[in-house]
Amino acid sequence: MNAVSELSQEVGKKAACGALGVPRATYYRHTADRPNSSNSRPAPPLALTESEQQRVLDELHSERFWDRSPLEVYATLLDEGTYLCSVRTMYRILDKHNEVKERRKQVSRPRYQKPELLATGPNQIWSWDITKLKGPAKWTYFYLYVIIDIFSRYVVGWMVAHREQAALAKRLIEDTCTKQNIVKEQLTLHADRGSSMKSKVVANLLADLGVTKTHSRPYVSNDNPYSEAHFKTLKYCSAFPDRFGCIEDARTFCRSFFTWYNQEHKHSGIGLMTPEQVHYGQAPEILEHRSKILVAAFKKFPNRFKGKVPTPMSLPEAAWINKPLHVENLTETPEQAPEGAGHGRPDLCEARSGTTEYGYDNEVIIA
Repeated sequence: MNAVSELSQEVGKKAACGALGVPRATYYRHTADRPNSSNSRPAPPLALTESEQQRVLDELHSERFWDRSPLEVYATLLDEGTYLCSVRTMYRILDKHNEVKERRKQVSRPRYQKPELLATGPNQIWSWDITKLKGPAKWTYFYLYVIIDIFSRYVVGWMVAHREQAALAKRLIEDTCTKQNIVKEQLTLHADRGSSMKSKVVANLLADLGVTKTHSRPYVSNDNPYSEAHFKTLKYCSAFPDRFGCIEDARTFCRSFFTWYNQEHKHSGIGLMTPEQVHYGQAPEILEHRSKILVAAFKKFPNRFKGKVPTPMSLPEAAWINKPLHVENLTETPEQAPEGAGHGRPDLCEARSGTTEYGYDNEVIIA
């Protein structure tokens, strides 16, 4: 502001502010005379004097009132024919002497960190959850466990059971990791905060397998979006019944649904490919084939495309859970994904042939 003041003496305030890029309102605000902040605020004319405030405080500190609220004190004094001040003024006086606080012990809840997970290839981050399927009678349910790869949207494991139990979840996770040839420090398993997800049985298994586990924040539905979106696809399916007659009906339906979902469903989130094609590294070949078809169509009818060669919908470079705002789009291609991501791995290609069923006490796990 000193530079503006010096220049304004020669060219004027308006020209000086314009030349130095300083708004005139800012300049006037900084140069205006301000009242002395050291002057104390004058006391309101209707305020209690110091002696009156001390009398109120002594009354509140008296033995008969020390465990009562100002509202009760006010009413008791009125019944005795005494008026000192209003209830609000009593609170102001107590607050002035730091004597107003919450007596009860309030719950101090921890601040949960937002999960920020990135997958640039298959078998890097899995999401799993459990949903209810209505049984034959009211208040009867079957429980569907589903593990989905967030990059490829491939359902790597599922199970229909009579109950939600940590031991069943442990078996599903363990056999699915074996089926997908998961090595230590390769995988992160994300889930919400259900009882099975937070159980010690599952936590110990993941520690033994070298799998990192993460959880959604409490009461935040969009921290596990891939599982929730998949359950919507399942339950909005036209063939999804209102109720299942028995658990075998539920397993039969889920077997056909997951076969369709993994092998036939053209998923819009992965470039209109099937989850199986993306999960097992077939995406580059399919994209190349689609590009050739579109180029041939362009050469045959260029006017229909207005002179611009069409390109197929590309495969996303990454899949995020809670993508940070400051992170830009990745330039990494699927072929550059970290080793062990599943692209072109012969062991995974062999593992996907056929469907494996595991039987555990009449529970069926499909991986």
